Amino acid sequence: MKTEYRIFGVVTAFLYVACVVYAWWTWGDLGHVEWIGTVALLLSAILTSMCGGFFWFVSRRIDPRPEDRPDAEVADGAGEIGFFSPGSYWPFGLAAAATVAGLGLVFWMWWLLAAGLIAVTAATCGLLFEYYTGTRRTAEH
Repeated sequence: MKTEYRIFGVVTAFLYVACVVYAWWTWGDLGHVEWIGTVALLLSAILTSMCGGFFWFVSRRIDPRPEDRPDAEVADGAGEIGFFSPGSYWPFGLAAAATVAGLGLVFWMWWLLAAGLIAVTAATCGLLFEYYTGTRRTAEH
């Protein structure tokens, strides 16, 4: 996790500097600060600092991974990573439901937004419980 929080730290520093430079540049060029871009850069910097802070917090509480050790070999990272579904249609359904909810939000149709959010909830439950019910149910669960 140390690698991740360092990357987010660099991006955060860049965004803070870019925010200050952008505000100064627009103030000098336009005579006033262009607030939309300045706030967008500031909020992006805050978001990346939150992600970096989370990774820093986690990296202090876990053992170093092979990616975090300079003396690690490639073979140290070998082994099982986890389980990934070989063929699932739920991500497509989740994307379609999120599209419906997004369209409802964009065009401010509360009924479409509500239908999309219900569909997002159903698709998320389907994706989450895919291997606990139905034909794909496994014995070890």
